[in-house]
This record gives sequence, C-alpha cells and structure tokens, in this order.
Amino acid sequence: MSAILEIKNVTRRFSGLVAVNDVSFDLQPKEILGIIGPNGAGKTTLISLISGTLPPSSGDILFEGKSIANMPAYQRARLGIGRTFQIMRPFPGLSVLDNVAVGALFGRGGGNAELARARELARAQLDFVGLGKNVDQRADELGGPGRKRLELAKALAMQPKVLLCDEVMAGLNLVEIDEVIDVIRKVRNEGISVLVIEHVIKAIKSLSDRLLVLHHGEKIADGDPETVLANQAVVEAYLGKRRA
Repeated sequence: MSAILEIKNVTRRFSGLVAVNDVSFDLQPKEILGIIGPNGAGKTTLISLISGTLPPSSGDILFEGKSIANMPAYQRARLGIGRTFQIMRPFPGLSVLDNVAVGALFGRGGGNAELARARELARAQLDFVGLGKNVDQRADELGGPGRKRLELAKALAMQPKVLLCDEVMAGLNLVEIDEVIDVIRKVRNEGISVLVIEHVIKAIKSLSDRLLVLHHGEKIADGDPETVLANQAVVEAYLGKRRA
C-alpha cells in the first residue's frame, strides 16, 4: 500500500535554531500516527511544514506521490490536507455554524463551493463532533472543550484526506478525552489518515496505530506504541537520564 504522505529528510531552521532536523517518515492510508515529544521538540513546527504555513529549509514533502514542499497552504488544503491549531482562535462574531462553513468553503474542492452547500457540510460535521445543538451560538462564547470540538469540525469540513491534529485533547478532563478519542477513531473509519500530536501519553497510546517521537527536532523513535514507549531513548527524553 502506497503512503498517502511522505516526509523526506525535512529540516526547518529559524536563523541559527534548527527546529526540525532531517526528519523522515510516512503516513499510510487510514492510519493514526501519534507524534509525541517534550515541549520544544519541533512537533507543531512539523505540522506547520506539512500544512504549508511554514516552508521547509530543505527536504521534500510528498502527498499522494507528488511533491507539495513549495505549494502554498491554501492549495494543500484544496488537495485534502486539513489541520487543527493548538491555539484556538474562532472567528469572533460569527456563529459556530459559519465558523465551520469557512472550512468547507476553502477546503478540498474549495473555490467553487456555495455558501448554502458549505453550511450543509458544516452542520454535518458539527453533528459528527457533538456540537449540533450549538450551531447558532457565537463561536467565541464556547468554552475550552467546545472550542476543541469546533477546531475538529472546521478541519473536517475541509473534507481532508489527511487530518493533522495539534493537541486536541490538551486541557480536557478524562471523559472529554475519551469523547475526542472516539471522534478521531470515527474519522479514521471514514477513510481519513490522521496525524495526532498529544502529550496525554495514555490517550495517544490507546489511539495510535504507530508512534513517532521527536526530541530536539530529531526523530528518535518510530514504531508500535508499546515498543516506542519502552525505548530507553524515549524514556530519557521525557524524564531525563538521571530519572530514567
């Protein structure tokens, strides 16, 4: 089976700082790949490189076998790459429904979508993530858990083939985490490949088919969750050598 997404020796530098260093991996169709690592490991930078909000300094990114490394973010979205953002910023003053309709207008097939059709897609995704009763509420009135679901709905309304999730479980309680896990599993069951950044190790372990670990911008492990989490280099990255 051919990978839907291939990251080939990707590096991103910010002046003298190397945020992502020569990272390579792939994402298979209908796979959930978890990405973990300490704060500052380069996880969000990596998602930004894939989604197109940042260009790589070197290396290549292939989507469905074709290079997208020099493609702007909006074109990648129209090909089928959707993402959530760690810092949630709903469009102020717009309803929950119209926040999600924006995703439908500018996602896969975007540019030709009509507002009525975009709102129809938005309603479907809001029902899917459990916000169907909030369609008329102002998006900036949602609490933290609601905004997390809104981020997911906006990304899903883009009709992605690959969904990039940046800490969608951060700040949630155990019940809310389980609910988000259920949603992500349903997303995969719809045929969408998912890349998830998360710090909640118990959640990411149960959710992921495979785990990739970043430390100081470099990949230090990639494999099944049990094996990766038992890797001494991974333990040391999280706890430090003295405590590992």
